[in-house]
Amino acid sequence: MTVIAPERAKVGYGLDTEEGEAFWLLGMLETIKIAGEDTGGQYGLLEIEVRAGEGSPWHVHPDEDEWFYVLDGEFTFHVGDAQLTLPAGGFAFGPKGVPHTFIAGPAGGKALVGFQPFLFEGFLREIGEPALERVLPPPLDAPPDMARLLPVGAKHGMEILGPPGPPPGR
Repeated sequence: MTVIAPERAKVGYGLDTEEGEAFWLLGMLETIKIAGEDTGGQYGLLEIEVRAGEGSPWHVHPDEDEWFYVLDGEFTFHVGDAQLTLPAGGFAFGPKGVPHTFIAGPAGGKALVGFQPFLFEGFLREIGEPALERVLPPPLDAPPDMARLLPVGAKHGMEILGPPGPPPGR
């Protein structure tokens, strides 16, 4: 696992495809490409890999914008009342205060996910597990423990509104 020193923000840095701090989170592989430490928490960037049909809980960031650029595969994004199914090269934006989620398409997918500011990093570090390998973790054998996720999400600026999958009622 590559961890870059804090002074890298002062001189710039580059990361190869297999570099960045990697975590397994809710069945996904999430790699930090720009850490909050590099930007004073102003913004951050993750690369995520998601198994077919899986994704994030329905959630909202009251104080954090989130955006997605699909690198490979396909994702369906629910942002407020909108539903967007996007292939590689597609882009979705989840502005602060607007509930959203994403679900990988039939072949799974890979995307870049940006945050401004980077509050989500605290959630990733507290709930995620350091990835033992740069592969998807074993499939989840049970739904996530929402009782555990809710307070940790709130602590890091995120309100979790429902389990992974489409928003309730859709």
